[in-house]
Amino acid sequence: MELASLHLTHAIALYHHYWLADRDLKRKQFANAMLNAIYKGKFREVSDLFKSNPDAISTTFENGKTALHVAITAGQLRVAKELITITGTEANSRQLKMKDESGNTALSFAARSGMMEIAKCLIEKNKDLLNIPDGLDRLPVQLACKAGHEDMTRYLYRETRRERLRGNNGFYLLEECITKKMFALDEDEFVQSGAVEATFQAIKNGTPEIAIEILKVNTNILWNYVDPEDSRNMFACAIAHRQEEVAQFLYKFNARISTNIGFTEDRDGNNLLHIAAKLAPRTHLDYISGAALQLQSELRWFEEVEGIVPQFYNHQKNHGGETPSEVFVKEHKQLLKEAEEWMKKTAESSTFVGALIITIMFAVAFTVPGGNDQNTGFPIFLNKTADSSTVSSPTVPFMIFVASDAISLFAASSSVLMFLGILTSRYAYKDFLKSLPVKLIVGISSLFISIAAMMVAFCVALFIMLQGRLWIIIPVTLFAGVPVIIFVLLQFPFLIELYTSTFRRGIFEGK
Repeated sequence: MELASLHLTHAIALYHHYWLADRDLKRKQFANAMLNAIYKGKFREVSDLFKSNPDAISTTFENGKTALHVAITAGQLRVAKELITITGTEANSRQLKMKDESGNTALSFAARSGMMEIAKCLIEKNKDLLNIPDGLDRLPVQLACKAGHEDMTRYLYRETRRERLRGNNGFYLLEECITKKMFALDEDEFVQSGAVEATFQAIKNGTPEIAIEILKVNTNILWNYVDPEDSRNMFACAIAHRQEEVAQFLYKFNARISTNIGFTEDRDGNNLLHIAAKLAPRTHLDYISGAALQLQSELRWFEEVEGIVPQFYNHQKNHGGETPSEVFVKEHKQLLKEAEEWMKKTAESSTFVGALIITIMFAVAFTVPGGNDQNTGFPIFLNKTADSSTVSSPTVPFMIFVASDAISLFAASSSVLMFLGILTSRYAYKDFLKSLPVKLIVGISSLFISIAAMMVAFCVALFIMLQGRLWIIIPVTLFAGVPVIIFVLLQFPFLIELYTSTFRRGIFEGK
C-alpha cells in the first residue's frame, strides 16, 4: 500500500514537472514569435498571436516591457496602433497603464520617441496616462521636453491637467523648456506653467541665471505681474533681494525703466528707493566678509538705485511717513554699530602689530650685523671687501639689509598712521563708503610690505653672519617665508574683496 502511494506521488511529480516544462516552452516560443513579429513590423501576425492567446496581453518581456512597449521603442507604428486597439478595449484598458521595471508606461515611451500618432491614440483610449509619472517622477510632457520633441511637448502640455503642472512639475518643465530653447508657449501658457512664480522664486533664492533665462523667453511678465506677497514687480524684487545680475539685465534691456518700473509702489507705499533702503536679506549679507563691508555694500546699492530714479524719490514718503534716507538709517542702525566695532577691533590689532615692527626695525637699524668700527663709528660691513676667509664681499648683502630694514620701518609707520586714522574716525554712514575702506586697504597693504621686508632683512643678516654656510642658510630662509605666506593666505582674499567692493564700477553705470 505504501509502495503504491509512493509510485503515485512520484508519477504526479513527474507529470507536474513535464507540464511546467511544456508550459515554459510554449511561453518561450510565444515570446520569440511575438518579438519577431513586432521587430519585423508584421502587425497582422501580432494580432493573430493575441487572438489565439488572449492572456498574452499582460505578458512581459525583457526589463518588464509589454508587447506595446516593445513596439513603440522599436518604432513600429502600425504594430503599436494595432496593439493599442487590442489592449484599449474596455475590458483591457488597465493594461495600457502597465509599467516596465523603470516605471515607464506606453505613453512615456511615445513621449520620448516623439511618436505623435501613438501618443494621440493612447490618450484617446485613456487620458489618465498623461498624469502617470515614470520611475523618476517625471510626467510624459517632461519626458517629451527633455528629449527635445517640441510638437509633442506642446501637445502633451495642452492635454495635461493644469493642477499636475503646479509646484515642482511646472518648475522642472520650465527648466527643460529653457534648456532645450523651446520658447513657443504663448503668455497664458507661459504663466500657467508656473513661469511667473518660478521667476520670483529664482530672484528671492539667489539664482539669477534661471530668472534671466525665463525673462529672456517672455519679457511681458516683467511688466504685467507682481509678487502677491508684497505687490512688487520683477525689478523691485531684484532690488529688494540685491540681485545685481537680474537688475542689470532688466535695466540694460529696457531704457524705459525710470518711467515705467520706477513709478510702481508696493503695498506699503515704498518706491524703488525705499525698497533699496531696506536691510538686505541675511542670506545675502552672510556672503560678505565683515560688518564694515556689509554696510559698504548696502550704501553702494542705495546710491546705485538713487542714480537711476527721479530725484523727487528722495523726498517721497511711504505709508509710514518715512523718506528713503530715514528708512535706510532705521534699517541699518544695528549694522552701523557692528561695523564700527569690527573696524575698531581690526585697526587696534593691526596697530599693535605695526607698532611692534616699528620698535624692532628701529632698534635693528642701530645694531647692524658685524657692529660698527671703533675708530670711525661706521658699520664694519659698509666698505669691507672679500678676503680669503669669505666667499664674497658682504657689502652688497649689507646694503640689501639696510634697505629692507628701512622699507619695513617706513611701511609699518604708514600702516600705523592709517589705522590711527581709522580709530579717530567719526564713523558716519558715508565714511564706510570710501574713506574707511581706503584707509584699511592702505593699512593692510603697508603691513604686508613691512612684514615681508622684515623677513628679507632677517634672512640677509643671517647670510652675512654665517658667511656662505648654505646648509643652514637655505632652511632658515625657507622657514622665514612661512609668516609671509600665512599672512597672504589669511588676509589677501579679504584685501581683494575689500579693493573690489571699494573701486568696482556701478552696475548701472554707462547704461
